[in-house]
Amino acid sequence: MPPAPGHLHLLVLERRNPTQNMARFYVLSLEPTLFGDDVALVREWGRLGRQGRRRLDLYADAVIATKALDSWLQRKIRCGYRKQAQLESSR
Repeated sequence: MPPAPGHLHLLVLERRNPTQNMARFYVLSLEPTLFGDDVALVREWGRLGRQGRRRLDLYADAVIATKALDSWLQRKIRCGYRKQAQLESSR
């Protein structure tokens, strides 16, 4: 479901494997842009406890941005990430 204007949609994913010393995070969020004419898909990733990388992809509408978020979510789940938290709130 696309977020309503002024809403934040956030997913937190983690991937842990102690035998390989792996502890990673991946955060996906949909956020309105400054003027509200686009929707930003924000992706953040890295090692737990460290500063990660961040990338913004702009989309013309919330439906397309939501499809992109779902695509990234499925891709990360296939790689072994598990959902830790989900937040939907109004700003």
